[in-house]
Amino acid sequence: MSEPVCLNCGKTEQQVPLLNLTFKGEAKHICAQCFPILIHKIHLLADKLPGVEIPSPSPQ
Repeated sequence: MSEPVCLNCGKTEQQVPLLNLTFKGEAKHICAQCFPILIHKIHLLADKLPGVEIPSPSPQ
């Protein structure tokens, strides 16, 4: 089994704390630094999470 790495930046759990998540039945990891991207800018992770739903921007 390979060492867990952040799906965004590739850092290991030896470098930064990693959070566990599952998406479409697959285990994934994201570090605390990249977690805000998952929450606020998920479109930037679309290539790393194929099939992720990108919310439409809310009307201003």
